[in-house]
Amino acid sequence: MQLGDIVIRGYRSEDKEACRGLWAELTQWHRNIYDDQGIGGPDPGMHFDEHLEKAGADHLLVATDGDMVVGLVGFLVTEEEVEVEPLIVAESHRGRGIGSMLVESVVDRIGKTGIKFLSVRPVARNKKALEFFRSKGFDKIGRIELFIDYTGREWKDDLRFFDLDFGY
Repeated sequence: MQLGDIVIRGYRSEDKEACRGLWAELTQWHRNIYDDQGIGGPDPGMHFDEHLEKAGADHLLVATDGDMVVGLVGFLVTEEEVEVEPLIVAESHRGRGIGSMLVESVVDRIGKTGIKFLSVRPVARNKKALEFFRSKGFDKIGRIELFIDYTGREWKDDLRFFDLDFGY
């Protein structure tokens, strides 16, 4: 898939450092929305390596602008479901349709496989991601993750679901 100078292609081993940088950008976004600079540890980009091992290189696509990797999407495959994880666009390239191109590339690949569900699990406080994925057709809620926080982190408390109050 191509839009102007932006090309979506499969991940290559030489993309690793750039993808680590994108992972670090995503981690910083989460640090900012949760006001917790400890998220992801001291070298968050290295978590990309764990994801690469889990997903496999054949389940990663990158967006390039010339020779520069500016976006990344992964997809985790199980028997009946594929989960989009992660979706990252470099801050310098946001707002240009690259995230849409990456998601559409996954949708095109997965739609032909007979898989039953394509899912995504953005963090609850990431309103921009929720709006983006909703606009791309992710409009069903299949499961919700609830937990008890022992960290003392500050949570927003104005989320209601089925007339129940939750922090997020």
